[in-house]
Amino acid sequence: MLLTVLAGALGPLQAAANGQLGDTLGDGHAAATISFGSGLILMILIVAVRSRTRRQAMSLPRLVRSGQIRWWNCLAGLCGVMVVLSEGVTVGTLGVAVFQISLISGLVTSGVICDRLGITEQGKQPISVPRLTGAVLTIVATIIAISPNLHVPGTVALALMPFVAGLLAGWQPAGNAAVADGTGSMLVSIGFNFLVGFVALASALGIRALLNGVHFDFPAQWWLYSGGALGLMSIAAMAALVRGLGLLLLGIASVAGQLLGSLALDAAFPALGHPVHLATLLGTLLALVAAAIGTLPTRRTQLPEGEKP
Repeated sequence: MLLTVLAGALGPLQAAANGQLGDTLGDGHAAATISFGSGLILMILIVAVRSRTRRQAMSLPRLVRSGQIRWWNCLAGLCGVMVVLSEGVTVGTLGVAVFQISLISGLVTSGVICDRLGITEQGKQPISVPRLTGAVLTIVATIIAISPNLHVPGTVALALMPFVAGLLAGWQPAGNAAVADGTGSMLVSIGFNFLVGFVALASALGIRALLNGVHFDFPAQWWLYSGGALGLMSIAAMAALVRGLGLLLLGIASVAGQLLGSLALDAAFPALGHPVHLATLLGTLLALVAAAIGTLPTRRTQLPEGEKP
């Protein structure tokens, strides 16, 4: 749980980097493509340096054809695409804290659904009152957090984008873990995650360039390109930790790090143009309460077969 909280703090840093890159370029799609591209380059270097990981990477097509790895688990990178794309598009308007609250609402809601369906090794987990309450409260927290900006046109639509991204990303660690188990390498899983995401984003950007043209200048600030590396570390941590926590608890345990890190960024760097409102603080507090409620254990009410109450 503690490691997941620390890993969650990487999220706001990545959101800030990709959000500022999107604002500087004037193109959130291009920012997301650059972020995934930088992460992919790093992963190619990491995987290629060892003969073992190279062999494991080459075995992936065979494992998919044989059914040892389900093909949909290889598409986990598309979930990350939505998160990075929403960072580049919405953080400039919403701010890091509001973005993270909306994203977390989607993550927690997705965790409830995925755990109920038995997506991970933890098996099916019932939709208990604490789990459902936690999911509902995170959605309420998002509404409170965006309330100061409701007068800005398109705010609700922008806040929905990270929420939907969170719904998709809630399953991403399970997909990455499945690929890692099949190939025997977490590095191969993360590298393929970046490959799928980059191909999808670059293909869409190429189509845009052909149809309407794409124009932007690369900024000189080095830290604007750190989103890929931060995302790499976050994916690695979440894929490793999901086995012990399940998707809901994984999402909930990272809430504290994400929200507190988000508030710290918005408060420490007012140059980003996102003051911390009272509503943002209340939304953060409510999201943390929702996280705590969601971690309450589920009471088992089903008796073993043949046992009398």
